[in-house]
Amino acid sequence: MIHRACGRAVLLLACAVRVAAQQPQAVTLQDAVTLAQRQGYQARAATAARDGARYRARAFSARLLPQLSLSGIVPNYSRAIIPVVQPDGRTLFVPQHQTDASLNMTLSQKLPVVGGDLFVSSALARVMVAGQQSLETWSSTPVSIGLAQDIFRPNVVAWDRREQAARSELADRQYLEDMENVALQTSEAFFDVYAARVALDNAEKNAAVNDTLYKLNTGRLEVGKIGENDLLQSELALVRARTTLESARLDYARTTDGLRLSLGLPAGTPLEVVVSTVLPDFEADTARAVAEALRNRAAVSDAALQDVLARRRVTEAKLASGVGATVSASFGLNATAPEASLAYQHLLEARQFTLAVQMPLVQWGARRDGVQAAEADRERVASTTRATLDQIAHDAYFAALQLAQARRTVALLAKADTVGAKRFEVAYNRYVIGRITLDNLYIAQTEKDQALAQFVQALRGYWEAYYRLRRLTLFDFETGQAIRR
Repeated sequence: MIHRACGRAVLLLACAVRVAAQQPQAVTLQDAVTLAQRQGYQARAATAARDGARYRARAFSARLLPQLSLSGIVPNYSRAIIPVVQPDGRTLFVPQHQTDASLNMTLSQKLPVVGGDLFVSSALARVMVAGQQSLETWSSTPVSIGLAQDIFRPNVVAWDRREQAARSELADRQYLEDMENVALQTSEAFFDVYAARVALDNAEKNAAVNDTLYKLNTGRLEVGKIGENDLLQSELALVRARTTLESARLDYARTTDGLRLSLGLPAGTPLEVVVSTVLPDFEADTARAVAEALRNRAAVSDAALQDVLARRRVTEAKLASGVGATVSASFGLNATAPEASLAYQHLLEARQFTLAVQMPLVQWGARRDGVQAAEADRERVASTTRATLDQIAHDAYFAALQLAQARRTVALLAKADTVGAKRFEVAYNRYVIGRITLDNLYIAQTEKDQALAQFVQALRGYWEAYYRLRRLTLFDFETGQAIRR
């Protein structure tokens, strides 16, 4: 329903920026929801949050691709008096000027399966010393291939990938829920205006009717057909009707301005809400509502994220503080020469291998307690997740039932509104010809007002139940499709 209203909402947006002196633009509920989701402040905030999450996900994925970097020192200059050991064992302090410069280009890649780092690098360095023992030398490493890998340690890259995938899914579903929240809040603001408009129209009619009755009763008092008490009662009813009318005017202005804020329209933009009493013809199956809620809700994605974080903490508690090792190895070619043009000749093999072992001996139970704390936290997350899923199913089930009930309530109260209006009309005509008392007429008027207010409230309740079900399931039962944006 909302998507079919997009074209009309574009027209509304073009018309809405005009000055208030123009004719009010008719706005249906679907127009209002579409406009609020397109330009409302809350919708903009939700879109910005979703876009930020998507950019962070892209940045994370980009960091897992091969990274090419260039680093260097150009130059490192020092001037100092340094100790120099002589061949005869003496130490002399001599002044020295030294300039170092180096460039290093590295292509690195994270290994997602094992979590290590693979790199290929190339480097060139120059050292120039001025003084009594002046020299200039160049060192080159045309290519070097290396690997660094932790053993018996958490695979940080793999856990980061799981966490980021859960966060991305959560952000997308949270965006959908935020937009459905916008729809629900817009429907509330829309029916605030509609209820105020109906109340204002009814107050104007009541004021006109009571004014007529007061004039009629004034004439009847003069000819002795009624007592003074009836005239005073009629006058009191007129004063109350006029007071209600003034309050209704203020309430209508307030709610209209509130709707403008919800739609992101300029102050003073003329609006006129249009409500149809024809409701969408579909039934929301409770089993389908529960299934879709458990499949689509952001809370389900958040529970999955919390589970990933809890399992990661358990793994880190078990491996991070226990026995572990780090292996690093590299193989390449290098050379040294007094001139840059000779630094890439007569290359020699360069090999490096390191095995660093970490073995804690005494921890006073810190590792054991850390693991137990992480396990307890995972159990807490599991219990919270089960409670969350049960609550999601509960909310979706009764939201579907509430929508069905709201539809039946609208039909019943529409009949009550018709009967109430007809009864007041009959009572008014009978009073004019003197067949019923003034008390009975005012009772009919009160019941008519109550029936009208209850019918408006029933319409509000139906559409709020409609958008609440969409928010709780992220499923459009009218089209039979999941909500996507």
